[in-house]
This record gives sequence, structure tokens and C-alpha cells, in this order.
Amino acid sequence: MKKFKKIGEKISMHPIMAFILLTGLVIILSGILDALDASVTYNKVNTKTGGYETTLVTVESLLNLSGIKYVFSNTVSNFVSFTPLSMLLIVLIGISIMDRSGFLDSMFFLLTKRMPKTAVTFVFTLICIVTSLTGDLCFVVLIPLAALLFKYGKRNPKAGIISSFAALSLGYGMNIIISSVDSSMLTATESAARIISNLYTINSACFLYIMIPATLIGAALITYVTEKIIAPRLGKYEVDEEEIVQDKDKLTRREVKGLLLAGIGALIYLVVFIYNIIPNVPFGGNLLDYSQNRYIDKLFGYDSFFNSGFVFVITFLFFLCGVLYGVGTKTIKNHHDVCNYLSHSLDGIGKIIVLLFCSSMFISLLRYTNIGSLFTAFLSNIVLNSSFTGVPLLLMVLLFSIISTILQPSFVNRWNILSGSFVPAMMSGGFTAEFAQLVFTAGSSIMYPITPVMAYFVIYISFLEKYDKESVCIIKSIKYMIPYALIILAMWVVLLLLWYVIGIPLGLSSSSVL
Repeated sequence: MKKFKKIGEKISMHPIMAFILLTGLVIILSGILDALDASVTYNKVNTKTGGYETTLVTVESLLNLSGIKYVFSNTVSNFVSFTPLSMLLIVLIGISIMDRSGFLDSMFFLLTKRMPKTAVTFVFTLICIVTSLTGDLCFVVLIPLAALLFKYGKRNPKAGIISSFAALSLGYGMNIIISSVDSSMLTATESAARIISNLYTINSACFLYIMIPATLIGAALITYVTEKIIAPRLGKYEVDEEEIVQDKDKLTRREVKGLLLAGIGALIYLVVFIYNIIPNVPFGGNLLDYSQNRYIDKLFGYDSFFNSGFVFVITFLFFLCGVLYGVGTKTIKNHHDVCNYLSHSLDGIGKIIVLLFCSSMFISLLRYTNIGSLFTAFLSNIVLNSSFTGVPLLLMVLLFSIISTILQPSFVNRWNILSGSFVPAMMSGGFTAEFAQLVFTAGSSIMYPITPVMAYFVIYISFLEKYDKESVCIIKSIKYMIPYALIILAMWVVLLLLWYVIGIPLGLSSSSVL
């Protein structure tokens, strides 16, 4: 065993070098597949006509002249527009002033002083699962907050980073309220279902009954893995002198005053904000996109002010809490303190910036080559031409949903390819269209925290790197996620089979079988 461990240590490499090598692999693979004329034709549902249209997927080579031009002319622009980069930098500004002013220390102490460590982990895990419906922003907000929550609780911050990333990623498959991603997929699901039944409609609350137990059980299982497997494996965190957290038995009068001041300011801000996302009220609802039908799309639609400005909304809330608390406790005495505190979390993030650059280059080039779409279309045709029914078909769709996530993690883009085969195949096998989408979502979420192609995987690695005294590698980071993925996979298999065999309704006006 020691010999194998030494070999593993020798082949492990820094994530920056790993992303560079993965980029090189994509370039070489694209050239090979292009030389072999690799292509796949699949049936895609046209949402306007309601019928199939034949779609050809080919590989774009990065080894020819046009591919080389793309690499050199788009790498910088792809990095600048890489969403995790801008989100992380902006959110860290808000978290920085909350941390340096002492707000987070006092707030976490107040919220957790009477709670067992396991209960704290469970509650935060549940928050991560629920907030995953807000989309990608939750990764850049909750992962750094999880690290600080565990650090101020005298625990290893890496356990907070690992558990929060697992909960956020796996939480994409367990939302009691449908997210904007679910809503976009429902549109494709309905279109695919009408290939079989032209009057097929799906209720927005179609997953309610199965998602309630899935969310609670999922949070409990993720907590169990964190406390029994991950935390013991990580051991005790060795803090630097500047990171030492002072012990305290209760909040001081200044700290209470600071929290009250921050709480009042945050409450006023949130009331104004929430009023502006309530539709059809006098002078309210200004942050919604009224061109959409479902409320979740009005809230998180591409053209909604709420969606485009949500990062700044959260950052300003953090800024407000940090400043008001600092004024109340006198940890902020003048504007110089404010300016210095704003940049605290951005100190020493040069390595994170380089990581983000390498990750953005890898992901953008992989997307350009269409290798992920080619593989997904190939799996789509296998399902469409299969003769499976019942449980074998269910497990096949679940397995292919997991596998297809490796190279193309985007739920919506992948479902636009797979829905044309998954939905008709499952409906022909006696399942409902919404059950097909549920199986796909559950399977996709299992692989979501494991694939480095997922854009926010680099945020997870970056914060592990920040709090790890040793070297971090992609393989090691993935290994942390495997226990979570396996236990949630087991949960989904049991739940899906239970709902199918017993015939329990999935949600309002929906079931697993036709």
C-alpha cells in the first residue's frame, strides 16, 4: 500500500498543469476525430413545428488553420467573459468586509453556539441544496462562506468547502421548487412528449412530492459523509498566526450592537428588494422579466434585471452588513478601514486567477470542438434504438445521463439533444415525460461535482488550494466527491424504483407511469 501511495504522490500534479495538459489533450483529440470524419446524426425536436429535425454533429478541429486562429484570437476574450471569474471577484469583495469587520465571526457564533457540529453541517447542507435553484451564483457565495463557517467553528475549512460543493452540485437534482434550469428543460420535455401525445402538458409542481423526501434525505446523507468520512480523513486544520480565531463564551455589548445595526440595515434592504420581485403589486415587481410565463423564468430569465444584477445585489447586501457591523463595533473607524477591508479576500489570489484562466481555456476549447455534443448525440441514438422497457430502460437512461455529463455538464444544452430520444423512448416504455426528465436530472447531478468540465469545479479547487497546506491535485479533489456521489446515486435509485413500483405521484397532477 505504501508503494502505491508513493506512486500516486509522484503522478499527482498541480491543477494548473492538469488543466494545461487537458487542454492539450482536447486539441489533439479534436484533430484525430476530425481526421476520422467523426460525426453523429440525431433527431432533435423542433419546439416551433413540434416535429423531429435531423441534426448533424461534427467535430471542429483545433489542429487546422481555423482552429489555431480560434485558439489565439479567442482565448483572452473567453477568459474575460468566463462567468466564474467575474462572479468570484465581485462576491469576494462583499465577503471580505464582512469577514474583516468581524461580522461573520459574531454571526456564526450567534447561529451555532447552541448547535452540535453535526446539526450545523446538516442545516448548512440543506441551505446549499435549496439555494442551488438560484443557479451558478450559489457556488461563489456559499463555498467561501462554508470555509469561514467551519474555520470559525474551530473545524477544518476544507471540510466546509468539500461538503458545500457536494451539496450545491448534487442539489441540482433535488429542488422542491423548480429552478430556471428545470423550467427550461420542461419546455423541451413538453415538445418531445408531443411527438407521442400532441396534447401533453406538464404542471410546474410536477416533482413536488418526490423532491421533499429527496431534499431531506439527501441533506442527511451528505452530512453523514462529511462527518463520518471526509472530516476524519482531513484531520485537524493547522492555522497560521493571522488566522487564529479567539475563543469566546458570549458576544460583547459592542458585538450585539453591531449585529442589531447590521440586521436592521439588511432587513430594510431585503424588504425593498423582495417587494420588487413580487409581480402585480403597486410600484413593485420591477426586477422581473414579464415576457416569460412561469414565475421562476420571470425571476431568473436571461432578460430579467434580477438575474443580470443578482451578483451585485448579494455583494451589496454583504457590504452593507459588514460596514454597519463595523460602525456599531468600531472595528471600522473611517473610510480607510472600509477600503482596506474590501480587498482583504483578494490578497494572494494570483494562483486562483491563473487557475481560472487555464480552466476557462480548457472548457471553451472543448465546447468549440463539439466533442461533448458528439458523445451526447451518440448516446441519444442508442436509447432511441433500444428495445428496453420498465426498470432496465429506467436504469439505462439514468446511466447515460451520468455518463453524458462528463464532457457536457450543461443540463439544458444536453437535454436539448437527449430529450428527443429519452422522452419518446420512456413514454413508449410506459413512463411519463416528466419522469424521464427527473431521471435525467438525477443522473446528471451525480456526475456534476466530479467532472472538471463543470465551470464551477475550478472554484472548488481554488478554495481547497487556499486552505490546503499541501499540494492540491484534481484527482484528489475528485476523490473527495466520490463518496457523496455514490451515496446520493444509491438514494436516487431507491427513490425512483420506489415511486415507479408503488405508483406514488411525483407531484401535483403527475406520476411516474402513463
